[in-house]
Amino acid sequence: MTEHGTPLEQVGLGRGGPRVGVQGLGCMGMSEFYGGTDEAAARRTLDAALEEGVTLFDTADVYGRGRNEEFLAPFVAAHRDRITLATKFAMERSDDPAHRGIRNDPAYVREAVEGSLRRLGVDVIDLYYMHRRDPAVPLAESVGAMAELVREGKVRHLGLSEVTGAELREAHAVHPIAAVQSEWSLFSRDVERSAVAAAAELGIAFVPYSPLGRGFLTGAFADASKDLEQDDFRRHQPRFTGDNARTNAALLDPVRAIAAELGATPAQIALAWVQQRAAVHGLTVVPIPGTRRPERLRENTAATRITLSPERLALLEPIAARVAGDRYPDMNFTSVAREV
Repeated sequence: MTEHGTPLEQVGLGRGGPRVGVQGLGCMGMSEFYGGTDEAAARRTLDAALEEGVTLFDTADVYGRGRNEEFLAPFVAAHRDRITLATKFAMERSDDPAHRGIRNDPAYVREAVEGSLRRLGVDVIDLYYMHRRDPAVPLAESVGAMAELVREGKVRHLGLSEVTGAELREAHAVHPIAAVQSEWSLFSRDVERSAVAAAAELGIAFVPYSPLGRGFLTGAFADASKDLEQDDFRRHQPRFTGDNARTNAALLDPVRAIAAELGATPAQIALAWVQQRAAVHGLTVVPIPGTRRPERLRENTAATRITLSPERLALLEPIAARVAGDRYPDMNFTSVAREV
C-alpha cells in the first residue's frame, strides 16, 4: 500500500462511470517501444499495482500489434472483478514499420473491438477509447458505432484520446464520454487550450498519458542517443536528442530542487504536479504512468501523497513554455493540429 497500509483514493470516471484508483497503470511499455522487457518483472509490476490500489489498467490494440492485450489476458482473468480494463482502437499498423494509419469508420470500430475482446479473453471492455481521430470520418459516425457496442454489451463506457474541446463536446452529445486521454505533464500542456475546460464542464474524467514526459521528467537520462537502447522509440522523438535534449535536461533543475527539499524523487514531483494542476480546473484526473518495475510502481503511487505549496507550483509553472521540440516527429495525429 502507498503509506501505512492505505490504498489509493478512488474517484469516478465521468458521471456514472466506474470508480478507480486515483492513479492508473499504462501497460504499453511492457510489450514495445521502450526497449527489451523482463516479462517476469512486468508481471510482478501488475501484481504490485493491484496491491497499491491501482485498478485502471490501460492498453491498446496497437501496442505490440496486439501482444500487449494478450500479455494482460492472464492477469485480467485472475482479477477481473477488481480491475477496470481500458483499451483503444483506431491506429492501424502493417508490416511496414513506418506505416501508421488511422481508421474511425464504423466497420473498423466493430472489427477492432472483436479483436480486442478475443485477445484480452473477456466478454466486455470496461472503457473503450478512440485512440486517434480521423477528421475525414464524421465524429458522430464513429461515436455512434462505439455507442452501438455499449448497447450490445461489448463495452461499458466510452473514451476519446487526443481530441480538442470542441470534438469532446460533439462526441458527448452523441453518447456520454467517461474519460478523455491525452498527454499532460510539466513538459506538455497542450490540453489546457480547450480539452481540459470541456472535460471539466461536462464532468468527464481526464486520463493523462506520459505524465512523466516519457521518462524525461524522472531525470534518469539527458540524451536519448547515448542513454537509451537502440530499439527505444524515444531515440527518434524531437525532445530527446541533441540540443533539444540538453535544453530540456536543464529545465529539470527546479524539479530536482523541490524533490530534494521534500525527500522525494523528480518523478514524484512531476506526478504530484499533474494531480494538483487538474484540481485547479475542478477536474477529476487519473494519470497512467507506465513502468515495468515494481519499485518504480510503488514510487509512482507514493506521489499521490505529496502536496506542492503555491510557491513550489510557481517555480514549476514556466517549464512547459520553455521545452524544446514537439511531442512527436509528426504532430498531425494529435489534437494540436486541429485546434482553432
